[in-house]
Amino acid sequence: MERSKKIVRISIIGIVVNIVLVAFKGAVGLITGSVAILMDAVNNLSDALSSVITIVGTKLAGKAPDKKHPYGYGRIEYISSVTIAVIILIAGLTSFRESFVKILQPEAASYTLPSLVIIAASVAVKFLLGRYVKSEGKKLQSESLAASGTDAVFDSVISLSTLAAAVVSMLWRISIEGYLGVVIAVIILKSGVEILMESLSGLIGARVDSELSLNLKKHLCEYPGVVGAYDLTLHRYGPEKIIGSVHLELPDDMTAREIHRLTRNITENVYLNYGIVLTVGIYASNTADSFFAEMKGRLSELMKAEPAILQMHGFYTDAEKMLVSFDLIIDFKSGRKDEIRDSLIRQMKQLYPEYDFDVILDSDFSD
Repeated sequence: MERSKKIVRISIIGIVVNIVLVAFKGAVGLITGSVAILMDAVNNLSDALSSVITIVGTKLAGKAPDKKHPYGYGRIEYISSVTIAVIILIAGLTSFRESFVKILQPEAASYTLPSLVIIAASVAVKFLLGRYVKSEGKKLQSESLAASGTDAVFDSVISLSTLAAAVVSMLWRISIEGYLGVVIAVIILKSGVEILMESLSGLIGARVDSELSLNLKKHLCEYPGVVGAYDLTLHRYGPEKIIGSVHLELPDDMTAREIHRLTRNITENVYLNYGIVLTVGIYASNTADSFFAEMKGRLSELMKAEPAILQMHGFYTDAEKMLVSFDLIIDFKSGRKDEIRDSLIRQMKQLYPEYDFDVILDSDFSD
């Protein structure tokens, strides 16, 4: 709730500042006859709209989970940032079109000293506002707020180009508004595409930050009895809600009661320390037996000959069934996953012909 309040408060500041800038720039544009300044005013109006979208998206994302959406509505924030990215792209395309027309049909504008002072002031205001909003957006993990900040920073650059064009026009009677506008429009379009790709990546389901994954695995391995932590999978349902699962490798002589106490303690601590709702699965480890430990060692030696193999885990030997099972993680880039697995099985079969090998190809969800 505190996060949502901060996002709404910052967005309201953005709306007020942009509306004031629209009023001043609109007046200056009409008085001087500058199309560039009028377009700049319209761009500020789109910024105010971006802030409104951020507020609406934050409010909707904060709705409590229900039967239809049991994981909540957090991902609406990604949709908000996609919408803002589209607005940025439209602004960029509009700027490009108007600037290109200005190159083909240059028109002289009559600037005054007060108008230049207003433009210069708007450059400073928009730059400071953009840096502030973008910085707060990153702190609050709000992609839509960060996108609004990025948009504001680029608007300050547009205003700066308008100011430069005005100074050149006053000193040398040369119109460069169109050329500057095209350059700025290309920069805006690039920014819009980057924000759009990042937002869509969140909607599709991007890999969670590797630092978080590594820290969480390290934390899990610190518990007494935990041999290793594998298959960590984390899903974001908005910036503040993460649900995941992990397999812990535990000695096979632990009782159900001991496992229950351990996993219960882990899930509670992970939620308190990381805010992650974690489901824990178990891999049994029986490599305390010297023969099975030797078998695992031989397997590890064979794996070293294949660089595409990133990890092996869940190694367990069922002596009664004469069955060895483990999971194998092979690099996403490798196109020989089945071939590598089958080759490894053949080599192990030659060393231990009396055993069968059940090998599952796993995915590398975390670094």
